[in-house]
Amino acid sequence: MKRILVTGGAGFLGSHLCELLLNEGNEVLCVDNLFTGRKVNIHHLLDNKNFEFLRHDVTFPLFVEVDEIYNLACPASPVHYQFDPVQTTKTSVIGAINLLGLAKRLKIKILQASTSEVYGDPEIHPQPESYKGSVSTTGIRACYDEGKRCAETLFFDYHRQHKVNIKVMRIFNTYGPRMHPNDGRVVSNFIVQALKGEDITMFGDGMQTRSFCYVDDLINGMYKLMNSRDGFTGPVNIGNPGEFTMLELAEKIILQTGSKSKIKFFPLPQDDPMQRKPVIDLAKKELGWEPKIKLDEGLAKTISYFREELGL
Repeated sequence: MKRILVTGGAGFLGSHLCELLLNEGNEVLCVDNLFTGRKVNIHHLLDNKNFEFLRHDVTFPLFVEVDEIYNLACPASPVHYQFDPVQTTKTSVIGAINLLGLAKRLKIKILQASTSEVYGDPEIHPQPESYKGSVSTTGIRACYDEGKRCAETLFFDYHRQHKVNIKVMRIFNTYGPRMHPNDGRVVSNFIVQALKGEDITMFGDGMQTRSFCYVDDLINGMYKLMNSRDGFTGPVNIGNPGEFTMLELAEKIILQTGSKSKIKFFPLPQDDPMQRKPVIDLAKKELGWEPKIKLDEGLAKTISYFREELGL
């Protein structure tokens, strides 16, 4: 039995990870400052004797004894990370320094939940791990994009300089139960609007593309990366290479919800990427991982969750 620290553990992804780690027979220390994480996401775990919750901000040092660290701490949707952009950058950068220092002291493995946003608005498509990105350092998304890029830099410098055992994954768009209904992400936005019969807010012409990975597949990939062979650091893309336009996504959700919602078009936000699709050859080769759940199946599960969440 390992004692495993999960920062951001009360969030959408973190809560699913805590569940998996408990099911694998581990003790889990879930750390979250509840800025975007929610206690309701982990309420069903609180009675588990192997689960512990600690409210804490990772921009302050953490003095605990654990065997592994998964660092998922950072608001991940534009509406949340742009609310306090300075704090977002601090969470990524100072949080990484604090947790890498802990991993160095304890001589343990640490995984960084990075993001496909390190690629920015990509000039090559799809995006392999070797692509260095096209990111604005001054735009409204830079607090998140550049914060995550700097965190990756810190991880690799601690690995080279201090021999810290690191794993870095780049997460592509993920969806599923426990998404925050007001997080501003496209899947939750469209589902909530469709269920309420409101207009679907489409930014741009709807022809921009994304690749959507169901949460169970993503967490499985994260677990496989943490337990991959020594010496394999990543970064590795974890996402679903199925590519859909925003219009296709909206039409699928309207059809599955039986909604009468109309699509309304608005200007595209600053620095919003036009394309996003992972090359997952490295994940297949090194982790034996690829996503299993198709978009229609995942959307059905997510819509069911939101119906219950919204009482509809």
